[in-house]
Amino acid sequence: METKDSNGNILEDGDSVHVTKDLKVKGMNNTLKRGNLIKGIRLTGSPDEVECRVGKSQIVLKTMFLKKA
Repeated sequence: METKDSNGNILEDGDSVHVTKDLKVKGMNNTLKRGNLIKGIRLTGSPDEVECRVGKSQIVLKTMFLKKA
């Protein structure tokens, strides 16, 4: 089971990704802006989701909104 970003590149644990669309995250006051760099992602059991840390918050993002940095 491979996890791929929006462009079809294979993602692995510890990769850095860019956000491709402004995302309003539930439970957070701010919005993840397009182009934000997120470092050190972790793969989950689902090929469509990755886990990451934004500030002090731990969130799960859909891979359709991410591209490998």
